[in-house]
Amino acid sequence: MVVMLSFDASDAEYLDELAGYVAIPSVSRDATPETMQAAAEWLAAQLSFAEARVEPTTGHPVVRADWLGAPGSPTILVYGHYDVQPTGALTEWRTPPFELTVDGDVVRGRGVTDDKGPVFIVLKVAQAFLAQEEALPLNIKFLFEGEEEIGSPHLPAYVREHAEELAADLVISADGAMWRPSEPSLSIASKGLLTMNIEVTGADGDLHSGRFGGTVANPLHALSEILASLHSADGRVAADGFYDGIPDLSAARRAEIAAVPFDDEGYRGGLGVDEVFGEAGYSTLERLWERPTLEINGITAGGKYTVIPHIATAHVSCRLVPGQRPERVLSAITDHVLARKLTGVRVAVRPDEGAVPAYTIPADHPAIRAASAALAEVYPEQEVLLAVIAGTLPATALFEEVLGAKTLFFSFSTADENLHAPNEFLRISRLREGMRAWELLWRLLADGPHRLAR
Repeated sequence: MVVMLSFDASDAEYLDELAGYVAIPSVSRDATPETMQAAAEWLAAQLSFAEARVEPTTGHPVVRADWLGAPGSPTILVYGHYDVQPTGALTEWRTPPFELTVDGDVVRGRGVTDDKGPVFIVLKVAQAFLAQEEALPLNIKFLFEGEEEIGSPHLPAYVREHAEELAADLVISADGAMWRPSEPSLSIASKGLLTMNIEVTGADGDLHSGRFGGTVANPLHALSEILASLHSADGRVAADGFYDGIPDLSAARRAEIAAVPFDDEGYRGGLGVDEVFGEAGYSTLERLWERPTLEINGITAGGKYTVIPHIATAHVSCRLVPGQRPERVLSAITDHVLARKLTGVRVAVRPDEGAVPAYTIPADHPAIRAASAALAEVYPEQEVLLAVIAGTLPATALFEEVLGAKTLFFSFSTADENLHAPNEFLRISRLREGMRAWELLWRLLADGPHRLAR
């Protein structure tokens, strides 16, 4: 297929424009409302061709735009986000996080790959279509939010309230990431998420460990016992019912995963660990893609001073796979924790709001076929891999529930580009590759064998 559009700006011109976007420190966790508004308005200005508007929510605003000039053609909803993660320790950054910096064949800056660079690609494709063909190949609605990095707490209410306006045949997410830089990939699933605190309480206040030690139960000791009980020695989650509903991993699926090149030693070495470890009976890649997890993410209690803390809290997260129901998993963990007989303390499990089930899109869905064809055109020497996002994108389940639409992940971020970490970067080549692929995808979805059904 011949690529019709011309993306004739220089790399330097594209990067200079992207730099203005990255320079807005839109950290949703703690940025000022004015900063978040500025990022939203930057996007709205880029979408001026589509009646763009910045609309309030009870949190940070969303950016909406609609180009509906292709009657009879399919309608897609393009989703992404303009908020970014906190920088972490500035001393760990090689360059200032909110100054886009060219470093060889990559650019560095907070948000450049998650999700400002991938959203920028979409904007440039839409603008090129209108400048060169005076139309988009299909109807496109845009929805960019400012709270994805804090779990999209206000997006559900907004989507439900505006469901009729957002109706589409397909959602395409500019968020997400290709699995590795060595081959183009599409994700056909993402894991769900359940988070909670396990809280153990003892005395009314912290106690001097000399005056009271050995006479009262220590909540931190008790919590350690609970946490140690959550897994068996072979890495399996020990809570009865945790795995309920998960279908057996078929021989065919195991063969598909085994055919994916994966180097355990390289994986281990890249992480700086002595050996890989996880649920017995599964390969590393099977655990990453197909199996649920329970992780202890942190413990809060006392400190480096001689007290018996009166309360100890563990922060726990579970990544879920198809077949698991978040409420059933929570019940299994709660029952396991509360069943332990611990003297002198009170134990509670406190779930966080916003649990998300796992998401899947069939490998033979028209959107997957179209996206695979587009990537094959852009990367003719490489096979397109169907992968799984081991993380969670909450909006996918929301769009399926409220809009009845599947979500296609089509991001030109790559999972190794320090997403959420210091020195976040984006490969410069991905900008033009992404523009070509988005153009092809839109053309394929609008016409031909991969056209979306109306």
